[in-house]
Amino acid sequence: MRDVVEIGLGKTAQRGYHLDDIAIVPSRRTRDVDDVSTGWQLDAYQFGIPCVGHPSDATMSPATAVRLGQLGGLGVLNVEGLWTRYENPAKVLEELAGLGEDARATKRLQEVYAEPIRPDLIAERVRELRAGGGTVAVRVSPQHTLALAPVILDAGVDILVIQGTIVSAEHVSTTDEPLNLKEFIADLDLPVVVGGCTDYKTALHLMRTGAAGVIVGIGGDDWSTTESVLGIRVPMATAIADAAAARRDYLDETGGRYVHLIADGDIQTSGDIAKALGCGADAVMLGEPLSLCEEAPAGGAWWHSAASHPSLPRGAFEVAGEPIGSMEQLLFGPADEPDGQLNLFGGLRRAMAKCGYRDLKEFQKVGLVLDR
Repeated sequence: MRDVVEIGLGKTAQRGYHLDDIAIVPSRRTRDVDDVSTGWQLDAYQFGIPCVGHPSDATMSPATAVRLGQLGGLGVLNVEGLWTRYENPAKVLEELAGLGEDARATKRLQEVYAEPIRPDLIAERVRELRAGGGTVAVRVSPQHTLALAPVILDAGVDILVIQGTIVSAEHVSTTDEPLNLKEFIADLDLPVVVGGCTDYKTALHLMRTGAAGVIVGIGGDDWSTTESVLGIRVPMATAIADAAAARRDYLDETGGRYVHLIADGDIQTSGDIAKALGCGADAVMLGEPLSLCEEAPAGGAWWHSAASHPSLPRGAFEVAGEPIGSMEQLLFGPADEPDGQLNLFGGLRRAMAKCGYRDLKEFQKVGLVLDR
């Protein structure tokens, strides 16, 4: 039974746990690190590491999305971002990188994102991704999916990511025609990843839409202001475990259809990655950590996709810092600092080896302990 706490007469709250609240417990067996595999597969597409690039313009350009693919991950380009609003957003990105401690940073983000999305640029960016030779994935918000889907699909993507702060399978509207995810996905012949979600019921309902993957979490980190603006905070360890339970029940319900879980939030270090996968995730979505690599298009600055919302921004602007290494070094090392920010997936491999697991599916069974 989940802990339920009475917070007042007639009102209770379920107890939830963050990744910082738990730790991994090694088993009786260890394994050589060279015998460990971090590979995973989403539909027909195989990846060497369980890493999905968060679709922020601060980290994901066509070039960096391709580079992440070359290194074994999945880069996701935001088709509502700067790369589909400007022929060459380099000057805009350079300006944003140089904002420093500017009180108008959010206002400036809103201004540069007020430029309209150009369908011809969506097609051009998809061509650039395709020319890179890897898996082509783009992100669109639920609100704009119906309008932009024809352009995206005509351009020829491999994976479509429908991502918002909170996405449900039962959006209700009396003013607009809501996106019916189940009908929309059924009409497609490519895998769709949807999210974020924060609980068992929402995860299960999203799985029932036919999605190949479900994003768990809202991309929460030190720069997310979703809690301040909306009052929503996600204890990621609990959210992932609940979604994994929903996946187990959906497997029984469908006779074996497996839906991949991608954890998005509170993931900064290799230890965080290991704990998210130990809770049941198949992959993690990296945002701010990738802003620290030399190839990051915003030169070290960071902002969430929702930070530029025209009427209700939900994310602070992080001032550009010095890069700590190339993308390859960030993912695979070598590390020259002991804080877990470099060699992210080398750290994951080491954690799996220390606990005796040979692949990610096995590692989802690792023991966990509350340490706070």
